Amino acid sequence: MTTRTTLLLAALAVTLFSFVDHRTRSARRSLFNDVPNGVISIVIDKTNYELIVYDAEGWYATYPVVFGSESIDDKMMEGDRLTPEGSFKIVSKRPHEKWGKIMLIDYPTKESWDKFNHRKIEGAVPRNAKIGGGIGIHGTWPRDETAIDNYQNWTNGCISMKLEHIYELYDYC
Repeated sequence: MTTRTTLLLAALAVTLFSFVDHRTRSARRSLFNDVPNGVISIVIDKTNYELIVYDAEGWYATYPVVFGSESIDDKMMEGDRLTPEGSFKIVSKRPHEKWGKIMLIDYPTKESWDKFNHRKIEGAVPRNAKIGGGIGIHGTWPRDETAIDNYQNWTNGCISMKLEHIYELYDYC
């Protein structure tokens, strides 16, 4: 190969790779166990865009996630695209045609209703507002996991994970 051809190929490679975003957010897992032991708990850290899994022995894994809105405030009402805060349980899980898998939570809970009704009384939400529902943990659109890497909040209040991560979490929940 001539020097000119080598330089041309090198310039082409540099040009092509300069358009690739090399930032990726990956999961961190326990080095001691392949799967969590005992009952697991999930904590969503909205400030750090993370879903943290604890098992009977403590920390098990941390996964990158995104939400619905740029704001990390508590959900106020249906349609605000905010992710609710509180203690919730996973009440159902199933495959999803767009997002791989979905695990629905029991939002709204009694605590959620109490906060919502108090906000209505205070005038923080309109009198005709609804509380909303259908919140869960799910994957991304196929081939769109860069949304997680780039902190692009896109859901209607759900927690979104990379597809490989939702499949993993789904299997041991």
